[in-house]
Amino acid sequence: MALVVIGGVAAGLSAAARARRIDPRLEIVVLEKGPVISYGACGLPYFVEGRVRDVRQLMGYTPEYFRRERNIEVRTGERATSISHARREVTLESGGRLRYDHLVIATGARCDISGFAGAGQPHIFTLATLDDAVRMRQFLREKRPRSAVVIGAGYIGMEAADALRRNGLRVTVLERSAHALGRDDPEFTAAVRAQLEAHRVDLVCGVETREIGPDRVADVSCDMVVIAAGFKPNGELASEAGVATGRTGAIRTDDRMQTNLNGVYAAGDCAEATHVVTGRPVYIPLGTTANKMGRVAGANAAGKRERFGGVAGTMIVSVFGMGFAVTGLSAAQARAEGFSPVSARIEANSRPGYYDPRKTTVELVADRSTGRLLGGSVIGEDGAAGRINVIAAALHSRLRAEDFEQLDLAYAPPFAPVWDPLLIAAQQLVKEL
Repeated sequence: MALVVIGGVAAGLSAAARARRIDPRLEIVVLEKGPVISYGACGLPYFVEGRVRDVRQLMGYTPEYFRRERNIEVRTGERATSISHARREVTLESGGRLRYDHLVIATGARCDISGFAGAGQPHIFTLATLDDAVRMRQFLREKRPRSAVVIGAGYIGMEAADALRRNGLRVTVLERSAHALGRDDPEFTAAVRAQLEAHRVDLVCGVETREIGPDRVADVSCDMVVIAAGFKPNGELASEAGVATGRTGAIRTDDRMQTNLNGVYAAGDCAEATHVVTGRPVYIPLGTTANKMGRVAGANAAGKRERFGGVAGTMIVSVFGMGFAVTGLSAAQARAEGFSPVSARIEANSRPGYYDPRKTTVELVADRSTGRLLGGSVIGEDGAAGRINVIAAALHSRLRAEDFEQLDLAYAPPFAPVWDPLLIAAQQLVKEL
């Protein structure tokens, strides 16, 4: 039996490794079009900033490791050009063909810059690959730019703006929508804007950028531009082979990560997932999700029957040391999905007043008719990741607000107050309900 995995990094390598653990006799070949099979893409902004000094620190496993330790053949610089599922074959750019019994498509995604006129100029960058980060850092060192425009106020845009400002540049972030970090929540966006402005970064929402000039974008003068918008799944290879795409434009799969073609699986940034709150397909490409999807795809390709439980869209980003974290739906997003949302937002200390506390803002959203939690956000310098993870766990468990209010959370002065901000928010939410 032969398993072919198209794409390395998070989803592809997780699939291959999981399949190997399940079936030691399986022939496994991983095809990676680039020279590096494993790297921490989330560390790219910190390399641009200078916190990570050598790009090699971001690199993970090598092909030699997988051959030696896992008995998995990994081919770098090997691009798949077509898939013939009728013949169970993958055609390679080098002219060869690979037969498979099972196939995992983990082709990832890209920053699609085709919608930006002038995007090919040398002062314009994306931040999705090691090469992108190396080129950007080299530009900062050699050209010494004084100002930058970041297009897109998602988490990549926020991290890019932070990194460039720490390099001394004047930075403006332009966002097409009315909100930051994909959260339809005016107060959350206002908090993001306040944190950026405190560090002399401008956020301008409601600006659709179509053209980039040699020294300006949308009337904002600049020496360099980072495009952090237009993220698009690499689904063309799969589509040409008859693999169906979903309403999001990414590859459609079931909860076993299998596509409409028997024996063909998809995982990672090229594939849809099911939202645990709405039960509907969503496209939320994140490294954590890609790894879990890959494990499930690899397990099922090797003969197991495992399922992927879906996503809540849990995310956290540091904006100049302040954690901005979200999971599930905002009140506006919940309303758009047909719920009757009730929300509560509070500000409380992260620790007792005598133990150097930090202000923490928590918002919780629940459905009025059932009391079920639908989402939440946390803003704070201290413990934001742990608190958003508690909310995410509650969403996966379909907890009601009154259940959440009774959670037995840890208390000790160095870590949290007697009444954690989460519990204070839950109490307020129950009152609103």
